[in-house]
Parts: sequence; C-alpha cells; structure tokens
Amino acid sequence: MVAEFTNMDATAQAELIRAGQASPVELVDAAIAAIERVNPQLNAVITPLFEQARRIAKNGPIGDGPFRGVPFLLKDLVCASGGDPIYNGMRFLRDARFVAPYDTYLAAKFKAAGFICVGKTNTPELGLNATTEPEAFGATRNPWNVGHSTGGSSGGSAAAVAARMVAVGHANDGGGSIRIPASECGLVGLKPTRGRVSLGPDIGDAWHGLAIEHVVTRSVRDSAAVLDAIAGEMPGDPYAAPARVRPYAQEVGAAPGRLRIGLMKRSPQGGAPLHPDCVAAAEDAARLLESLGHQVEESHPAALDEHELIDRFTEVVCGHTALALEQIGALVGRKIERGDVELWTWNLAERGSQLSARQYLAAVGWIHAWARRVASWWADGFDLLLTPTIATPPPPLGTLVVDREDPAAGWARLMDVIQFTPPYNATGQPAISLPLYWNAAGLPIGAHLVAAFGREDLLIRVASQLEQARPWQDRRPPVCA
Repeated sequence: MVAEFTNMDATAQAELIRAGQASPVELVDAAIAAIERVNPQLNAVITPLFEQARRIAKNGPIGDGPFRGVPFLLKDLVCASGGDPIYNGMRFLRDARFVAPYDTYLAAKFKAAGFICVGKTNTPELGLNATTEPEAFGATRNPWNVGHSTGGSSGGSAAAVAARMVAVGHANDGGGSIRIPASECGLVGLKPTRGRVSLGPDIGDAWHGLAIEHVVTRSVRDSAAVLDAIAGEMPGDPYAAPARVRPYAQEVGAAPGRLRIGLMKRSPQGGAPLHPDCVAAAEDAARLLESLGHQVEESHPAALDEHELIDRFTEVVCGHTALALEQIGALVGRKIERGDVELWTWNLAERGSQLSARQYLAAVGWIHAWARRVASWWADGFDLLLTPTIATPPPPLGTLVVDREDPAAGWARLMDVIQFTPPYNATGQPAISLPLYWNAAGLPIGAHLVAAFGREDLLIRVASQLEQARPWQDRRPPVCA
C-alpha cells in the first residue's frame, strides 16, 4: 500500500479519503514509511514531524479542505508553522533550536486546505544558492543520480516529491527556486504572479517583490489546485495580482487556443553558452507545441540582453540578506557574527551593508523600468516565451558551492547556470518548468514557459495540454519509494 499511495498525486490521494477508501492515518503512515525508506540516500527531509503528523491525522484538526488528510512537506524557509522548528538552512538557528511562534498566512492556508505536514525539507542557507548543499545539514542528493544536485533553493522538497516521499512539497522562488529544482528533479514547478500568494504577516514583499511562494508537484492538476487553495491577498499586502477568472483547477484540460510562442535557445545578457542538452530540450518542446497547433518562432524581449539586470538584482538580494541577518539575530537575542553563517552568506550581507539608500532605491527603480521593457514583448502580441529552465543539466554536487577564496567567481558561476529564471522574479510574471525531456544520461531537463503578468490560467492550460501529449507520471527515478 505504501507504493500505491505514494505513487498517486495529491488530488488522487484526496479523492481516496473523500470516498472512504483510505484514511488520513493510512496516507500519513505511507508517507512516513516512504521517507524512512529513501531519505537516508537523499537527505531531503531534515526535520521529521512524524508523531505530530500521526496525531493530527488521527485526531484533527484537519477540516474539510480540498486536500483533507494528504501528507506534505514544508520547506525549511520563510513559511513558518507555529510550534515547529524553522532554521532557514542556518546553523545559527539550528543550534538555537528556534521554533516558530505562530503560523504565517501561508502555513495557515496549507492547514486549512487539509494538508498534514510530516516534516521540513532541506534548503541552502537563507535560500541563497541554486544548489541545496548547506553546511548546517549537508547536501541533498538527486534521486535521478545521487552524485548530482537537486537545484535550489527548494531542492529538499523537489527530491522528496520526485522520490515519491510525498506528492506535494512547499517551495518558494526568489530567483528560480521553484523552477530550478523542478527542472533538475523532473517535476512541475509553477512560479505564480507577484502578489498571488501572501507572505504575511511578518513579510510584505520578500526581496522587494522578487520572491513568491507555491509548491513543486508531479502533476499539473496538483499545482493548479494547490494554487487555488493558497492564492489571495491578505489585508495590508503591498501587492495584489489580477483576479482569477475562475478556479485554476478548471483550467486543467481546457483548450488554450492557438498560441503565439517565442523561442529563446541562446543565453540572455551575453551569458555563458548553453549546454547542448538544454538547447535540445527547448527545441524538443518547441516541436511538441507546434504539433499541438501553436505558432512557435524564434523571438524574445530585447531587454533580456541588457547586462545590467544581474548587477541590480544582486544589489537587492545583498541588501535583504544584510537585513535578514539583523532580524534573525534579534529573534534569537544575539547578534550574528561572521562565524555564525556560511562565508557566502556573510559576503552578500557585507555587500548589502555597504549599499547606500540611494544605491538600493536606484537598483529597484532600474529593475522596475527594465520590467516594463520586458513586458512590452507580450503586449506586442506574444502569448508565451519558451526557454530552457536552466543552462545546464543537473550539475554534479559541489559545482555551485561557493569557493571560500573567491565568492565573486562563485556568484558568476551560479548566474551562468540560472540565466533564464531571475528575469521573471524581477518582472513578477508567472512562469512554469515542465518535465518534458531527459538526456542520454537519464537526467531531467525542464522546459520553461513564461506568460504575461497575471496569466497563470494560460500557463496551466498549455501545461495540461503538454502533459496529456507527453505524460511523465510513470517516469520514476532510480531512488524512489
């Protein structure tokens, strides 16, 4: 029964419970058994919450949400569940045994949807890398090849979902942290529109609007239905996404119409050349879209080739890293010193501390103006942009660990890999990575689709169409529950 339950997506698991064919206790026990079986090989779950999950499954409160009784995993970053540990990938918080005092809005919405959290997943320190290899908890390994990265910063959740520990894993995305792990682990990774999911009550706009919350899943319908459950601004939120026309779950299977899609299969901003496998993945997705009746042509926003974006993006991240260390130190009651965090984190925070208010605001203003230049491409008649999700197949572990002697080189190496994801954190547009391609080595490589601001509905329709045309549900990694 463990294999039967864990191979289902969350929608199917919830249907079993509603039909009385399985109980929340059975599903939670199956998830725990799956974690115990494969997590020692992957190091995806760093904080088990097994007994608490069993107690909730048996006694409630579960409510009557759409995912009542379905087990899931919470990423150990930003989204805090009251009474549970939250470490943000930090040795500092781990050693302080820090426990969240209350639920964030998102954690409360996950609970209202009926999810039962069975544990917390690994993440790089403060989510500051595109590989999940924190010093505090060690590397998470890719279930498709344990010598390779899962991506980051939601790499723990992605490895767990790909390996069938659970069907849904919480994820967030400030520069690609939903889409990068989805690409590297063969999953669906939808980054919603800015303002679609509230970050409150303590955060108004993470990284000045660059970051957004959602999940990684194995099916498009799960991604859509979870977004229905967690979407919606809360009182006082600084941003509000355009209203949904109807529930996102109703977009699954709906015809997208004939779309005009731009294809970009070279590096933006003069970045490092793309790996041939990633070019092949984009070309393959383009052919599949054409076979479904869409018009695909090589085109992309000219602003993507402006070199200044990464510099301005980096300034925003550095400023917020400096602030985060100050705030976390205040929570624990001790100022964070250099030895309390990874060298890479300290380097970013130092750079952030040296920024003047004028420099920071100039960076934000530049990003806003640049975003308008990018968005005009969609306004001029394109529906979607197709790119590889990242510029390489899943890299070997250690490749993106920042060198202690040369942090600048480490940052440049990271940016070469994630060229296609940060731009849409800057613009706030929705984007999705889909598992349509595996290379000769058996490693997944995502296809990345970007829609206009507020158009998750269109992404879900075309993603569902692609999923039907080339199903991926039966592809299982070598390390699998």
